[in-house]
Amino acid sequence: MILFLTRTYFPDGTNGMLQIDAQLVCYTIELPWKENQARISCIPEGKYFIKKRYSQKYGWHLEVCDVPNRTYILFHPANDAQRELQGCIAPVLKLSAPGKGILSKKAFNLLQQHVYAAIDWKKRSN
Repeated sequence: MILFLTRTYFPDGTNGMLQIDAQLVCYTIELPWKENQARISCIPEGKYFIKKRYSQKYGWHLEVCDVPNRTYILFHPANDAQRELQGCIAPVLKLSAPGKGILSKKAFNLLQQHVYAAIDWKKRSN
């Protein structure tokens, strides 16, 4: 499975559209681009692997692997990038402003269903 994230950059945040096989899954919000600085910038554009991850704070979520000079870049619910993200990506069902959206938990659950099904299918087929 390939997730394709198309972004629009603004001074106050980054908005995106996340697709699988050219079908919209959800929108995304991130911090603005600030030269990939940890905790204050979105990550660089590129190709990344995603894996399942568990933490006490977020429960089961998704981690973006091998981001240059960054660690623990996650997909997790958030509706305001400036207040709730530290370099991670939040899925949302609707964008409301640069770096802001609504219904993030619903969007995350939808994304999680798609990605977990693909990961589980790959494990079964190996």
